[in-house]
Amino acid sequence: MEKATFDLLKEFRRTLHQNPELSGEEKETAKRVDDFFKQIGPDQTIKNIGRHGLAFVFEGKEKGLTSLYRCELDGLPIVEDNRILHKSNAVGISHLCGHDGHMAIIAGVGMYLKEHRPAKGRVILLFQPAEETGQGAEMVIGDKKFSKIKPDLAFALHNLPGYEKNQIVIKKGAFAAASVGMIIRLKGRNAHASHPESGNSPAEAMSKIIVALQKMPDAMKKFTLITVIHARLGEVAFGTTPGEATMMATLRAYENETRELLVSYSEKLCKQIAKEYGLEISFEYTEAFAATLNHEEAWTFGNEAAKKLKLKTKHIRIPFRWSEDFGQFSIQTKTLLFGLGAGKSQPQLHENNYDFPDEIIPTGVKMFEEIINQIHG
Repeated sequence: MEKATFDLLKEFRRTLHQNPELSGEEKETAKRVDDFFKQIGPDQTIKNIGRHGLAFVFEGKEKGLTSLYRCELDGLPIVEDNRILHKSNAVGISHLCGHDGHMAIIAGVGMYLKEHRPAKGRVILLFQPAEETGQGAEMVIGDKKFSKIKPDLAFALHNLPGYEKNQIVIKKGAFAAASVGMIIRLKGRNAHASHPESGNSPAEAMSKIIVALQKMPDAMKKFTLITVIHARLGEVAFGTTPGEATMMATLRAYENETRELLVSYSEKLCKQIAKEYGLEISFEYTEAFAATLNHEEAWTFGNEAAKKLKLKTKHIRIPFRWSEDFGQFSIQTKTLLFGLGAGKSQPQLHENNYDFPDEIIPTGVKMFEEIINQIHG
């Protein structure tokens, strides 16, 4: 990559880093991306897809496959703690997952396509909203505009701290876990704290549920994980026994079917405990992520690209436990999500001192360029 191109992408990435927006609120980020692509001149620009999403279409002269390359628009509700000149200007919001870097990479692919249109088929560059909440991919796919650009293949990358810079981390099949946020509410009956026997406190049932849920995966044949992330019992009122309790947990599995089984078993367990204590119980679910499954055909294109570029490649055997809403595209089409090493000493994703390493931008761009050349000539 030429120095002038790299400098432009680096400046764009740092501007995005300084101006993050939360999931579903990426209006200004989308405008910045749109302004950047005006100098590129795609054949078609589709705005407001999945609310604030953007898709840029590059047409080939001959008929062929449609391939899509996706990055994310949104930041996180985390206070950044960094001594960098391009630190976030938004109070309590930051790009601590590297979505700014992913956007810079796809912008770099756009610059490449400006000079090298696909010979056949068409290439879609998608800037997707609301990845962090697990809603964005579903909103994009559910948008009527998506039917015009529905791809035969879809690709994405995620930077991975803990791996050498520019290393490619790749795997066939399950790559990132399916997950869902489970909210459990118990309802009993308040009483005066001097006469707790007159009420029905959910305290003991709540304690049993927390312990039992986290032990549930031990009984499952396939990998599952339940992490209780929040619990609340009653109110701060020393003269009153609690009448309600709320627990929140994240349920994970490597397959969508296993996650659904885990949800079913967890509900049965919680209902059993609630019944034992004469409590009402209800459930709510949020932030559902489908498993990201790498199709063999899409994997082959990515693997060949890494070989041609002579990049150090790590073929992992066990999927990652974290979730990515790119999994929604896995349900729709043949997908590949691969990892791009961000450095062994790089702070982990979502840590408040994380900052995407600019020097891995060219590798991300070149990986997608090579994949495009294989598919579109």
